Amino acid sequence: MNKRILVSGGAGFIGSHVATELIQAGYDVVVADNMSNCDMTCFQGVQKITGREDIPFVKIDFCDGDSVNKLFSDFQIDAVIHFAAFKAVGESVMEPVKYYKNNLCSFLNVLDAAKTHGGCNVLFSSSATVYGDPDKLPVTEESPRQSAASPYGNTKQICEDILEDTVKATRRFGKSVCPGISNNGPIKGIALRYFNPIGAHPSALIGELPRGVPNNLVPFITQTAIGKRECLSIFGDDYPTPDGTCQRDYIDINDLAKAHVAAVARMLEEKMKEDYEIFNIGTGRPLSVLELVKTFEKVNNLKLNYKFAPRREGDIPAIWADPTLANKELGWKAGRSIEETLESAWAWERHLAEINK
Repeated sequence: MNKRILVSGGAGFIGSHVATELIQAGYDVVVADNMSNCDMTCFQGVQKITGREDIPFVKIDFCDGDSVNKLFSDFQIDAVIHFAAFKAVGESVMEPVKYYKNNLCSFLNVLDAAKTHGGCNVLFSSSATVYGDPDKLPVTEESPRQSAASPYGNTKQICEDILEDTVKATRRFGKSVCPGISNNGPIKGIALRYFNPIGAHPSALIGELPRGVPNNLVPFITQTAIGKRECLSIFGDDYPTPDGTCQRDYIDINDLAKAHVAAVARMLEEKMKEDYEIFNIGTGRPLSVLELVKTFEKVNNLKLNYKFAPRREGDIPAIWADPTLANKELGWKAGRSIEETLESAWAWERHLAEINK
């Protein structure tokens, strides 16, 4: 029998790509999402890419503990990949309570259900934001976590701590020291700290599909290119970087998805060296916002209307990964070029325009 993986937030940008890679790797997948920041477009794309019309889909609010427990009762879950969270840095600065309530409650409910139903492997979708504004670049897994630059980043730090403490507790105490819980099973955990996922599937059937005004750079670029947005704003041109714009580690979404498959296999095949592990998932190559914009223009033979705007609250000047540990331990390495990635993002935007005619 194939191992079954629950993908929370699996109808969204990252979740849909990970679900695709998992299915193609031979796993059974359950997709669960509350659809607050997506529609069924990407889930239907996963079905088309994989040729699987029978993928279980459950509409669920992961902040509802009873519904999460029922989900674990209905399906035998061998591992859960948790994406279900609010993710806009700027919005989190304006509405911190919304982010703490949703992002922490949803993850606590997943861990509680995992314990109650005998334990399982938990892969947490973490972020480079846990490093804050780092003193030294590139960052490694040993780099100190700085004070988060946003409530969003702080929720990632807190959830990492919750996962680590839960793993320690279930290993140390097991069933006997937790009265009232009939089946307090062990949990193993991996936190993947990834950097800036961009792009789309090569088929152009799944990609980033934000509701309303995009919070991330690349969908704003593609929407500007196709005419949905009048002008692209580049926030800040006076950072201490070579061209004055922020530098980030932009990783292709398909490479990122493959890293999740490698991490799940590491857990299920009992290859973990510790019960809780952390890996940076990035390319190791910094690219500035302005460089990304100009590369998009070049590879797609377009001219973007863009302007410089004041710095955005919560942004840091620069961050990129040292992915050596993930390369070695997961047997994974980012492979797609930035040109391929930006071509795929533009193909996805044109696909959306076609289906929405």
